[in-house]
Amino acid sequence: MHVHSAFSFLEGASLPRDLIKQAAAVGISTVALTDVHRISGIVTFLDEARQFGVRAVVGAEVDLENLGRLIVLVPDTDSYGNLVSLLSESHLKSPRLKPRVTWEMLERWGPGLVALTGDRMGVIGQAWFQRQKGQIASILDRLTQIFERHNLFIEMAANYLPGDGAFFHALTDLSEWKNIPTIATSAAHYAEKKDFGTFDLLTCIRAGKKIEDIGPERHLNAENYLKPWSAIETALSHWPEALRNTLQLAERLESPNILNQRYAPHFTLPPHVSAEVYLGELVKKGAKRRYGEKIKKVWPRIQHELRIIEDSGFTEYFLVVWDVTRFAQERHIRFAGRGSAADSVVAYCLGITGVDAFSRNLLFERFMSPERQEMPDIDIDFDTRYRDQVITYVQKRYGEDHVARVATYQTFRQRSALREVGKVLGFPIAELDRLAKSLPESSFEGILTRWQEIPELRQYPENQKLKTVLQWASKIERLPRHIGTHLGGVVISKHPLSQISPLELSQKGVQIIQFDKRDVETLGLLKLDLLGLRTFTAVDITVQALAEDKPNFSYDAIPLHDAATYEQLQKGDAIGVFQLESPAQRALALRLQPDHWEDIVASLALIRPGPIKGNMVDPFIARRRGQEPVSYLHPALEPILSRTYGVVLFQEQVIAIASTLAGFTPGEADSLRRVMTHARSSEDMQEIGTMFKDKAQDLGVSAEVADAVFQQIVGYASYGFNEAHAAAFAETAYRTAYLLTHHPTEYFMGLLNAEPLGYYPVDVLVVEARRREVTIFPMDINQSDVGVKKEGKQILRIGLGFIKHLGSELAAHIVHNRPKEEFHSPRQLQELGLNMAQIMATIRLGAWDNVNSSRETLIEELMMPQGLYLKSRIGPSHSISAKLQNIWDYQYCGFGQHQQWLDPWRQYLQSQGFVSISALQQMKTGRFARCVGLLIRPHRPPTRSGKIVVFFSLLDETGILEARLSSQGYQQFGHLLFGPTTRIIMVGGRMENRGMDVRIITPWSHPDMPKMAREGDK
Repeated sequence: MHVHSAFSFLEGASLPRDLIKQAAAVGISTVALTDVHRISGIVTFLDEARQFGVRAVVGAEVDLENLGRLIVLVPDTDSYGNLVSLLSESHLKSPRLKPRVTWEMLERWGPGLVALTGDRMGVIGQAWFQRQKGQIASILDRLTQIFERHNLFIEMAANYLPGDGAFFHALTDLSEWKNIPTIATSAAHYAEKKDFGTFDLLTCIRAGKKIEDIGPERHLNAENYLKPWSAIETALSHWPEALRNTLQLAERLESPNILNQRYAPHFTLPPHVSAEVYLGELVKKGAKRRYGEKIKKVWPRIQHELRIIEDSGFTEYFLVVWDVTRFAQERHIRFAGRGSAADSVVAYCLGITGVDAFSRNLLFERFMSPERQEMPDIDIDFDTRYRDQVITYVQKRYGEDHVARVATYQTFRQRSALREVGKVLGFPIAELDRLAKSLPESSFEGILTRWQEIPELRQYPENQKLKTVLQWASKIERLPRHIGTHLGGVVISKHPLSQISPLELSQKGVQIIQFDKRDVETLGLLKLDLLGLRTFTAVDITVQALAEDKPNFSYDAIPLHDAATYEQLQKGDAIGVFQLESPAQRALALRLQPDHWEDIVASLALIRPGPIKGNMVDPFIARRRGQEPVSYLHPALEPILSRTYGVVLFQEQVIAIASTLAGFTPGEADSLRRVMTHARSSEDMQEIGTMFKDKAQDLGVSAEVADAVFQQIVGYASYGFNEAHAAAFAETAYRTAYLLTHHPTEYFMGLLNAEPLGYYPVDVLVVEARRREVTIFPMDINQSDVGVKKEGKQILRIGLGFIKHLGSELAAHIVHNRPKEEFHSPRQLQELGLNMAQIMATIRLGAWDNVNSSRETLIEELMMPQGLYLKSRIGPSHSISAKLQNIWDYQYCGFGQHQQWLDPWRQYLQSQGFVSISALQQMKTGRFARCVGLLIRPHRPPTRSGKIVVFFSLLDETGILEARLSSQGYQQFGHLLFGPTTRIIMVGGRMENRGMDVRIITPWSHPDMPKMAREGDK
C-alpha cells in the first residue's frame, strides 16, 4: 500500500516494471504505487501489472502543510480525477519543485480517496518523533472529517527500526481511541533487499552527502524493500488487526481504468457544420490546389484516408493540426511536416506536409490503419525563432486548461551517472570530468569487461577505484533524475487536462503534464509535435538577405534539377547542408554521385546505423552505379522496388510487398512490418514467415519465390527507413545545398546567425565561408550588429552576440543604445551595464580597433577613476601579433574571427614538412603525408564488423579533412582523441578519396605557444 519507484526522484531505486515483476515473483497480489507528488510511473505500472496478474493501485505520497507526509490512494476509476486535481493544485500553487498540499486542497479533493498516515516521515510519525504529540489528535480528527473513518488508516511500516515497538503500541492506542483502523506496509523504496546499496547511493546524491557522511536522510537498514506478505506477517505478528485490515483494504481497492482512452481535442466549427464535412471541404479545396485536373484520379485515395480518419475518431485532431499550420502560414513562419504523416495525401492537401504521397505511392497505413488503432503522430518543424509563438497560439486558441506540454524524464546517462556517483564516493571533480569525457559509447558492463582494450581508460593508474565508480554508476544508469519538457510535444484535449494528468510548471514556467510521449499515447491523449528547426531560421535569414538584391527570389521555387548543386554534392562539398553535411553523408555522395532528386531521398535513409549494419549501402550503390545488375525476385516487386534498384530500403516497401505478394491488407502488412522490426525471436519469425508464405502461395506465388522474398524483407525490415520522412527532409536538404552553391555569402550569414544548428562548430563554418571566397570581418563596436551581417557582395561581419559571457540580450542592448556619433570610449559600455571582464573582451577582440585610439590607451583609460579621461586619446599602439590575436579570439569567441588558429603558423608548418589540408586533398590516393589541425568531433560509430574504428575531422585555415583511424590505431592513439586531449594534433597517414587513413597521431604545439598563452592571460 506504500511503494516508491524511481519516479520519486532519488527516493526510489527501482523502475515500476521491476516492482511489478518482483511482486509477481514473491506472490504479492496487490501493489500501490505512491511516488512523491507524482504519478508519472503509473502507465507502465498498470500495463505490467495486467500482464503479470497483479492488482495495481494508483496513489501518491504528498507533503501536508509542514506536518509530514500522507499517502493518498485511488480506490476506483471515478476517484482518479480527485488525485490528479490534488496533485495539480499542489504543484501549481507551490514554489516549483516544492509542491505542498494544504488542508484546504485536501478538503476539496480528498473525499473519495483513501488516506494512510505514512511511516516515520508521515504526519503521525513526524509529530511523535519530534515530540509534538499534542498535535496528533487534532491531525487525526481533521483527516477523519475529510476522508471519513472507512477511508483513513493509521500506517505501520514493517522496517525493524529502533523504537518501533513503542511507536506501534502508541499507534494501536490511537487506533482504538479514534476508532481508526491500522494498516501494515513495507514503505518500500526498492524492489529487492539487494537494491539497498543503490537506494543509499541515490539518497546521498539527493542529500549532497559523501558515502562516509552520516545524516538523518540515510536509512538505517535494508528493510525498505518490497516485502512478501509472509515477511510483513512476521514483522507485525504482534499486531494482527493491522494485517487483517490490510487484506480487507487490498480487496476493496481497484485498478483504475484509465489506459487506452480517447481524449480528442475540440475544434470550434461554423454553425450547423459537422467536423467531417468541414474537413472534407478543406481537403477538397487543397486537392484542387495541389492536383488541379488530376483530382479525379486522386480522389478515391483521399476518400479512403478520410474514412479511416473519421472511423478512428481523429477528424477534429486533423482540423487542429490544419489550424496550427494555417496560423503559421498567415504569419509567414516557415514550417514543414515530416515523419509518417507525410504518407498521407490528406495531410498534403491540408498543407501540413510538402510530400506528395500519391505521386510517390506512399502507403497511408504506415501512418494510420484501422487494424493498428494507434494515435496518429504528426511532427511539424517550425523556424525555431517562432516555435514558441505557435505554441502560445495553440494554448490561447484551445484554452490553458486543455493544452499542456509533454514531459520528458531526464535519466541518469552514462556520464551524469559517473559524475554523481563519483562525487558521493569522494573522487575529485576534475578527475571525474576527465574520466567521463573518456568513456566510449558502450554500456558500463561492456566497458568494465573490456577495460584493457580501451586505450583512453588504460591511462588511469588507479583503475580499480575507477572501476568501482563505474560498477555503482551502472546501477543508476537509465533511472529518472528529474522531469523536463519535451522539445515540442503538445497535448490538446476537450476534457480538462487537470482531470487526466497532474500539471506542473517547467523551469521556464511552461505548464507540463506528468507523462512522457509514450505514456501520453497509452493514456489516449492526442499529441502534436511542434518542433523547432534552426535550419529554417538559417533559410529565412538567407531569403531575407537575398531579397535586398533579388526581390523575386523564391525559396519554394528553387529548381529541383540544378546541375551545379548536384555537382557540388558529388564532390562531397556539402558542409552546411541540412542532413547532408556529416562526414558519412559526404563520403556517401562521393561514392553515389547523386544527380537527381531520388538520390537525395535515398541518401537520407542509407546513412543510419541500421542500413550500415545490415549491409544495405554497398548493394544500393553498386546497383545505382550500374556495377551490379538490378533484379527482382518476382515481377510484382518491380513497381515497388524500382526507385531503390531492387533493394528494400524503406518501411513502406515492406508493407507494399506484403500487400501485393501475399494479399495482406495494408494495416495487416504494417503490423507485420512492426513485428519484424521490434520482435525478432525465432518463434515470431517462423510464425510470420509461415503466414506470409501460405498467403502468397494462395495468390499463385511459388513456394520458392515466397520464401526468398520473405527472407529478403526479413533481412531489411528491421533496418528500413520511413520513406515519407526521408522525402520530407530531402526537400530541405536539396534546397539548402542550392543556397550554399549559388548564394554562399547569404547562406553562411543565415547559418552563423542560427547557431548552434548543424554537425560542425562555428570555426568550421567560418573556414568554409572563407574557402568559398566570403570575406569575414571581425566584430566592430560601431559597425557590428548582434549577429552576423552582410556588409558587401561577399563580405560578412561578426556580431557582438558571439562574445562569450556577453549574450544576445546584452549585445542587443549595446547595439540599440549605440550613440549617433558612435562609441568612442569603453567607459560608455560601463554605463550600459557591462562589467570589466566583458569590456576587456571587446577590446582584446579588436572591436575598438577602428576607434582613433590604441588598445593600450583604451585599457589605461578604462582603469582610471570614474570621471577622468586621458587628455591625449591618440597614443602609440604596440602591434598585436596574429598569434596573440588568435589566442584572444578563441578565448573570447571560440573561433578565429580574424583568422583560423593555424593560419599564423603556416610558414613554420611548411618548413617542418606539414602539408595544408587543401593541398592534401589534391594529392594522389596512396601518398603518405602529414598535417596539423584542430581536432573536430572524434566518434566511434557502429560498424558491420563490430570493431572500433574512429572517425574524426581535422581543421586548418584551408579546409577540413576527414580522417579514419583503424581499430589497431585506436588501441595505440585513442587516448589522444578522447577524454583529456589537446585540441591541436599532428596526423600522418595514407591519402584516400579526399580523406586520410591515419597511421600516427601526436599532440602538436610550437615552443612559443605557452608563452603566447601567458601573454593572452595578462
